[in-house]
Amino acid sequence: MPTETFEFQVEARQLLQMMIHSIYSNKDVFLRELISNASDALDKLRLEALRDSELREDVSDLHIRLDLDKELRTLTVRDNGIGMSHDEVVQLIGTIANSGTAKFLKELKEAQGSTASEELIGQFGVGFYSSFMVADEVTLLTRRAGESQGTRWSSDGEGTYSVETIDEAPQGTSVTLRLKPEDTEDQLFDYTSSWKVREIVKRYSDFITWPIRMVSETAGKSGTTGEDADDAEDGAEAPAEAEVETVNSMKALWARSRDEVTDDEYHELYKHISHDWTDPLEIIRMQAEGTFEYQALLFIPSRAAQDLFSQGHKRGVQLYVKRVFIMDDCEALMPEYLRFVKGVVDAQDLSLNVSREILQQDRQIQLMHRRLVKKVLSTVKDMMSGNPDRYLTLWKEFGRVIKEGLLSDYENRDSILGISSFASTQDEERLTTLKEYVERMKEGQQHIFYMTGESRTAIESSPHMEAFQAKGFEVLLLTDPVDEVWVQSVPEFDGKQLQSIAKGEVDLDTDEDKKEVEAERERQRQDYADLLTWMTSELSEDVKEVRLSSRLTVSPACIVGDTNELSPALANMYRAMGQEVPDVKRILELNPTHPLVSGLRKAHSTGETGTGLGEAAELLYGMALLADGGELSDPSRFIKLMADRLERTL
Repeated sequence: MPTETFEFQVEARQLLQMMIHSIYSNKDVFLRELISNASDALDKLRLEALRDSELREDVSDLHIRLDLDKELRTLTVRDNGIGMSHDEVVQLIGTIANSGTAKFLKELKEAQGSTASEELIGQFGVGFYSSFMVADEVTLLTRRAGESQGTRWSSDGEGTYSVETIDEAPQGTSVTLRLKPEDTEDQLFDYTSSWKVREIVKRYSDFITWPIRMVSETAGKSGTTGEDADDAEDGAEAPAEAEVETVNSMKALWARSRDEVTDDEYHELYKHISHDWTDPLEIIRMQAEGTFEYQALLFIPSRAAQDLFSQGHKRGVQLYVKRVFIMDDCEALMPEYLRFVKGVVDAQDLSLNVSREILQQDRQIQLMHRRLVKKVLSTVKDMMSGNPDRYLTLWKEFGRVIKEGLLSDYENRDSILGISSFASTQDEERLTTLKEYVERMKEGQQHIFYMTGESRTAIESSPHMEAFQAKGFEVLLLTDPVDEVWVQSVPEFDGKQLQSIAKGEVDLDTDEDKKEVEAERERQRQDYADLLTWMTSELSEDVKEVRLSSRLTVSPACIVGDTNELSPALANMYRAMGQEVPDVKRILELNPTHPLVSGLRKAHSTGETGTGLGEAAELLYGMALLADGGELSDPSRFIKLMADRLERTL
């Protein structure tokens, strides 16, 4: 079959050059990436064989094999797993990191130091290309399970790659690296040395559940061309005199006692299943015994994945049954709001031939789901008191996601509220919990006050904040988009009602002041009754009521909603999702002590009517709407009215 030659895209070519010519402190990681890919391929073939009884592939001895050739300076990583079709090679290997390449390049250039650069490799899914850190040429030979033809892909990383269809190819995938010339001054990077490869496997991949067999340099030309290469591609094992050694223990870390496993081993397992190159923030172990037995080893990452809020983000943990891999990203085990949690769950009593649809209805899976969620939430709670710095890191990275659970997980709503933290007017630097807020509430205060908005600055400068600031009431400042939604469905915490300061009427007066204040307000209501009636009629197309305000001390007016109304921001969110939301008229509140409002009352009480007074009311409403972050229906008219008014004052 003819060989096709393609050029890498510009961004992919730049990325390759950076990986080839940059100096990394730890080049060994390329082998971890290749072994991890091979392990995934074996998992997938085992699963496919369970589901498809007609799949005619040998699954009796699934393994990973490492062939070392010191003379030709080649290292080959083979597996007899699922393999890839021609189209999959072009799609997955022919292009680097199908999406996100540009962002990866940007962050790689900005990364300070080699360690930061290494971490980004795995994060963006380009681990296969880390091979070019140590190789002048990379050749991949693969055949998809169930297909008769294979595909060979090769590249020197300089700008092009070739793809060729092969009539005869062994089961699975082999990746052969033609290593760069040996650095005689640095034997640490001799990847044809059996002790070096053994050391890398022990450090990074000892827990892999498939045997990793190394054919050392005494095995002959396992990665060569000519007859030996043909034998290798036909899947032939090493000659009889070769030294074949299984170099990993294959012990599942979750099945071993805590004393038998080091933190480094846990970290490497996390990196293997998450494709993240940073250590996890927290390790969670679980073991359930009795009528239903399972083991779980979960990890909380130390940072959010780039696609955490993308629609295609994969969630869930790996599911094993009696240490046999069943599926990646088992959504039935972990809710959407804990999609950042990674790990492994190994059940003893499930069927090996189980589908995602069956799992959704399985009683044992549902029981595991409940227990896993409670364990994760209790672990976060323990972090709050036991390690506040680690908790704050978690909340900074995943707080927005966790709060989604307030909408979907009623059973654990109190637990989620208990581990949530919020910005507050109490302290600009420090977040506060609801428990801490309640402990600081003023005597007689019945509500937990909050306001939603785009930013802390926008909320603090809102007219709605004036009375609360003047009287020293603490207000929670909720700036995440999800905050607009969950506050609608969470009525209270610890017996205290949550109340938006931008909705309904507020009462901030103490018992001692109520009698005097109420008398003054009654007098103001009588004085302003005619003006309020007239303005309600004059602005009827925009507002449903004009009333006096008890929340303003400086501004002349503000816009508020009824207690149970959707906020404008939430209504816009629903519209953006294609949902129909009826237009709701809001309430205009006036500050009776402001000169502009009192002047308007005086002009109206003296019998002044007509266009001038109506324009003044319109301007007052427009200013309040803008202060609330709203949009004017006719900005040009507002500007003209404002200019005319200013001109008359000069």
